[in-house]
Amino acid sequence: MPKCSSWIVPAIFAAAFIVPASAQAPEPPDQGAAANVRQSQQYEQVLRSNPSFRAKRMQEECGPVTDPELHASCVASFGADSAPPAGKPRQHRGS
Repeated sequence: MPKCSSWIVPAIFAAAFIVPASAQAPEPPDQGAAANVRQSQQYEQVLRSNPSFRAKRMQEECGPVTDPELHASCVASFGADSAPPAGKPRQHRGS
């Protein structure tokens, strides 16, 4: 038997057990992910529209940060520049 045929049998055997991605059943949409997006949008809306809520969240999130540069970055993340304009949803970076 030629040497090149020694890899053919294991290759055929392995290929027989590999299911192509197109043959797999599609997964239903992740309802948890959709709920997370809705909750994030609601949070962003409250953060934009309620200054006392924003101040409380800023204190909770940024208050414990002791490094001046990180603290300033945290506070800036709550600023007007980081909040998207009303009526325009924030673009989430894909995962």
